[in-house]
Amino acid sequence: MVEGQITDAKKRYRAGVLKYRQMGYWMPDYQPKDTDILCLFRITPQEGVEPEEAAAAVAGESSTATWTVVWTDRLTACDSYRAKAWRVDPVPNNPGQYFAWVAYDLILFEEGSIANMTASLIGNVFSFKPLKACRLEDIRIPVAYVKTFKGPPTGLIVERERLDKFGRPLLGATTKPKLGLSGRNYGRVIYEGLKGGLDFMKDDENINSQPFMHWRDRFLYVMDAVNKAQAATGEVKGSYLNVTAATMEQMYERAAFARELGSVVLMVDLVIGWTAIQSMAEWCRRHDMVMHMHRAGHGTYTRQKNHGVSFRVIAKWLRLAGCDHMHAGTAVGKLEGDPLTVQGYYNVCRDSYTLTDLPRGLHFDMDWADTKKVMPVASGGIHAGQMHQLLELFGDDVILQFGGGTIGHPQGIQAGAVANRVALETMVKARNEGRDILQEGPDILQRAAQWCGPLRAALDTWGDISFNYTPTDSSDYVATPAMA
Repeated sequence: MVEGQITDAKKRYRAGVLKYRQMGYWMPDYQPKDTDILCLFRITPQEGVEPEEAAAAVAGESSTATWTVVWTDRLTACDSYRAKAWRVDPVPNNPGQYFAWVAYDLILFEEGSIANMTASLIGNVFSFKPLKACRLEDIRIPVAYVKTFKGPPTGLIVERERLDKFGRPLLGATTKPKLGLSGRNYGRVIYEGLKGGLDFMKDDENINSQPFMHWRDRFLYVMDAVNKAQAATGEVKGSYLNVTAATMEQMYERAAFARELGSVVLMVDLVIGWTAIQSMAEWCRRHDMVMHMHRAGHGTYTRQKNHGVSFRVIAKWLRLAGCDHMHAGTAVGKLEGDPLTVQGYYNVCRDSYTLTDLPRGLHFDMDWADTKKVMPVASGGIHAGQMHQLLELFGDDVILQFGGGTIGHPQGIQAGAVANRVALETMVKARNEGRDILQEGPDILQRAAQWCGPLRAALDTWGDISFNYTPTDSSDYVATPAMA
């Protein structure tokens, strides 16, 4: 019997208030099953609350418990339905914080529903008063549950086959300014970027259908630009048309029009919610389109390491929900991201089997059961002068998006695209020749710039620009000899 747990039925179900440990939500001897969903929470208990009791409270409030004893538990298979907190560890170098390990029986969740899973795991518990703060750090989703999700409609491998582009990262750019352009001028930006050598252009998160440019006008001018750029270059091109809207009916209407115009890809924002994301993924699957996910809004609950949800968890949910592309951080750009932690996000997107990797924030092994791979997207404050760092950090299976780093080029948009394409192909060639691109990268780029005016202008303009701030979300772990 677990110390403190009440097993006598008369005492356990007597009306009144019991501690969560007494109700059976703390089980240090529990051996998680292969079919359990496992969660790692970072908890900060209030003064006077023992960490084991706080962990039990998290398990209880995210499964079957409430603040007082209810006899209706006995009408259920309550031993199965209760989540089990089975381990608590102090968080290294963070006094007052603890890692709490909680297991959930598979029968608690509806098949194929991220909305249902999140309603349990991050529902009421994050507002629970005995906790100063709570964060969902990582999750292990078992194969039995993974197989109830369809995953990405297209996937990384099929996308490359459709594009006929291999052996290098893909290049993209976000149209700037985000807001205010007319449809015609917006299309001009798209054409210049694609003709200059980019594979994709894209809408940004907050361009939908404002008074200055109705969505239908944008779609018409963008697809005209895509078709002309494809004809001029002989390459397959695309532009992510943001179909985010107020209702699902409007989103379906916009998606259908994009497809009618010949688009191969559409885009949604994270803020539309899990049900809408899965619905749009299902639509894309039926119509052979790539779905691009802009993680707009994620920082409101992923950035602070003591409270919220880690992006590695969001990335796992998005892969299951059905995203082909996913913004996953740059590490060297303007947006938050510790390099190792960001690499962990990329692993979650591209792994067939994710291995525990504490420096990268991955606390569980997880079998993706042949779920299609997601193409991660690096976007936000990056430029051609960082090409060696980006290639070293993320490899080939990534989309590198240079928004301002294309459109802000002193010689124009097309020149900005040329600079990025030349920088990328130069760096890939050097890497394939066995060069140490991380160390030699700046010199390699400077030599390439001697015969490429647009690259030289890009390096002169942005070569010294960096965003070196201390990340707010790096991994906390104790190094062991095995990690050396």
